[in-house]
Amino acid sequence: MKTTLILGTALTSLAFAATAQEVNVVSWGGAYERSQVEAYNKPFTEETGIKVNMIAADDPATPLTAQVEAGNVTGDVFDIEVSSAIRLCDEGALVEIDPATLPPAPDGTPAVDDFVEGALQDCAVANIVWGTVIAYNTEKFEGEAPTTAADFFDTETYPGKRGLPKNPKRTLYLALIADGVPADEIYDVLSTDEGVDRAFAKLDTIKDDVVWWEAGAQPVQLLADGEVSMTTVYNGRVFDAMVAEDQPFEVIWDGQYMDMDMFVIPKDAPNPEAAMEYLKFATDTQRLADQAKYIAYGPSRKSSAAMVGMYEDGKTEMAPHMPTAEANMQNAVLDDPEFWADHDAELTERFNSWLASS
Repeated sequence: MKTTLILGTALTSLAFAATAQEVNVVSWGGAYERSQVEAYNKPFTEETGIKVNMIAADDPATPLTAQVEAGNVTGDVFDIEVSSAIRLCDEGALVEIDPATLPPAPDGTPAVDDFVEGALQDCAVANIVWGTVIAYNTEKFEGEAPTTAADFFDTETYPGKRGLPKNPKRTLYLALIADGVPADEIYDVLSTDEGVDRAFAKLDTIKDDVVWWEAGAQPVQLLADGEVSMTTVYNGRVFDAMVAEDQPFEVIWDGQYMDMDMFVIPKDAPNPEAAMEYLKFATDTQRLADQAKYIAYGPSRKSSAAMVGMYEDGKTEMAPHMPTAEANMQNAVLDDPEFWADHDAELTERFNSWLASS
């Protein structure tokens, strides 16, 4: 009986290997994609023989939604934000994932107890915790440097253009923080008409000085080219520019917006078995810790934290650059995916109308 079982398992594995030799992963490009290639993809291919095809998108939820609506799904695994994962799961577009099937921590702790709060959703598994922060070019300011979100809106004391992303989720919170709203009250304020008006009124004060960006690589380039003196930016992207490229940038952690990225698998994915194997592999303790060697995003597993060490240069300690470092979370706004699942459409419409107005 045991021999038959072993033989059956071996034959199943051989059949899987013979039919699923690739997996298509849609992610965000740039330094972030590189960190995934080094930490996840290369060891996954080495261990399984399955080729990983990386496809970059400004927001992978956009092609995922389009592929599902067209009935032509070509991606197997998509790296998307929590609110997008919840929405698409609710719409029935994603495969449900049983946490019991995910690898446990090295000490045997079940995955459900090892991932940070909110990292496991019905149809999604988080890989990183990341922050949207303010960064500035040190060569643009003589004397006292900016240190707060309020300074971002003070173009008289700290002159120059400002970079902001062209969406409400990454702008309204910052306007309220700069206007004095405590981080833990942001969503209470944004859930009122008066709070939304207050955020847009604050944005009005710098509207003429804003350069809008849409892709993650753009704000770093805007800083490097001198088109803006300050910008919001994903913390891992600006870390890469500061350390790997030796750019004269500094980060302001005040009012950082903390979020997670999640892996999802769409229904009708072309390689569903390979996709699930990739997802499990990429979100185990070791792989998540390994990613922190290449970019300053926090692992979504608790057991990975102790394994985070040096950057790939062998001399830069990664812990102080993590959005989850205690010093960096003093005034952090935590993403509320349920809020955005409920309010994204109306706030996006309001935001677009505001952009179009003179």
